[in-house]
Amino acid sequence: MVRVMIVDDHAVVRVGLKSLIELHGDFSVIAEAGSGEEAVEVARETVPDVVVMDVRMPGMSGIDACRAIVEAVPDTKVIMLTSYADDEAIYSAILAGASGYVLKQTDNAKLLEAIEQAARNESLLDPHVTGKVLKRMKEIAAATQYEAKLSETEKKILVLIAEGKRNKEIAEELFLAEKTVRNYVSKIFSKLNLANRAAAAAYVSRTKPLIQSMKMSK
Repeated sequence: MVRVMIVDDHAVVRVGLKSLIELHGDFSVIAEAGSGEEAVEVARETVPDVVVMDVRMPGMSGIDACRAIVEAVPDTKVIMLTSYADDEAIYSAILAGASGYVLKQTDNAKLLEAIEQAARNESLLDPHVTGKVLKRMKEIAAATQYEAKLSETEKKILVLIAEGKRNKEIAEELFLAEKTVRNYVSKIFSKLNLANRAAAAAYVSRTKPLIQSMKMSK
């Protein structure tokens, strides 16, 4: 018997999902929660096999609740329910430890199949989505490297390089000696394994927006 927990802030949705899931002879809905905070607490107490979790809820989001549940109850699998198949929701769900996602508009059979797959510890992502997630994870790794390896001065210089400024212009703007800037540039390129200024500009264009979004989500 697969023990399922339903998480949604709308009671009527939980009732509908429970009725559907329990039509499957091998599924039993053993718990429900109406918020992310409640979901984490109830999951710790009941240890369900699979959690069907709404992505968007007031207070703690489904993504944050997923992350907390996966950390607290590692054997529990989480399926995210979302209204839109947007890349950001998918990336966030997978990086939070979800086994996959299901659109709310999907037909009943696909939701039941997704629960079965999650219970068997199978991925719910097709190869196309998996490739996009891996690409995103590489970008996040690059952004994390940027944050961890560079000093604040080096970050400023890297951004100025990306803006097309030469060493002399950077030195004037940051009130540094031009030789000092050259040394900084050399260290930056070495730390980030960049070949030249063009590569540095490309690196910033990829990582800066992601860094900003990561900071906003904290």
